[in-house]
Amino acid sequence: MCGRFTQRFTWHEIVALLRLEGPPRNLRPRYNLAPSQDAAVLRLEEGALRLAMLRWGLLPGWTKDPAIANRLINARAETAAAKASFRSAWRVRRCLVPADGFYEWRGPGLSREPWLFVPRDGSVMAFAGLWERWRVPEGLELRGSLAERRPGDMVETFTIITTQANETVRPVHGRMPAIVAPEAFGPWLAGEDVSLGPAPGEVLTGFPVSSRMNSPRHDDAECVLGVGAPLRFG
Repeated sequence: MCGRFTQRFTWHEIVALLRLEGPPRNLRPRYNLAPSQDAAVLRLEEGALRLAMLRWGLLPGWTKDPAIANRLINARAETAAAKASFRSAWRVRRCLVPADGFYEWRGPGLSREPWLFVPRDGSVMAFAGLWERWRVPEGLELRGSLAERRPGDMVETFTIITTQANETVRPVHGRMPAIVAPEAFGPWLAGEDVSLGPAPGEVLTGFPVSSRMNSPRHDDAECVLGVGAPLRFG
């Protein structure tokens, strides 16, 4: 699965990755993005590729229970096209989730050890994603990060597609985000058949980070290598 990731890039780095349209955005670095938080997502709007801030955890348009988003932060590449929660978005609402790192955990329970996986060349990668629009129904009491939403408000959400882990990630976890190759960005967003198998192992490198990353809301904090040396970003 993919339960945390990083977006530490600048607007100019995203423009270098993709030909975006729209005004520049002041993107603050995100060191530990967690489900239910807003993240930068790239999608087609009126034929142009634009950046939008969407909530992580898919809310299908038909659901009456927003708690389902906690179970829909990921979609398996092998089954997403057929599952009721994802199949509509698979056909017409695909997106790319830019990232420069993702976390996976090794070991059981409280002793599990977080690892950060990043592109070996220091570049920005793009995960395959799906997005949805969900309208708050009448009479529903919302809590948490949705508490300020009112009936009729539109909430835009996304999920990250996962695939089998490659040889770099596999010793830590059996699955990883599906990384879309740059030449497949257009076909993926257009709804075409695109291979979502694991990226080659040499694309990524990984290392353990501080167990403080286990905190459920530990966002935008300093990460620390397991040996105690600061982990420098950028």
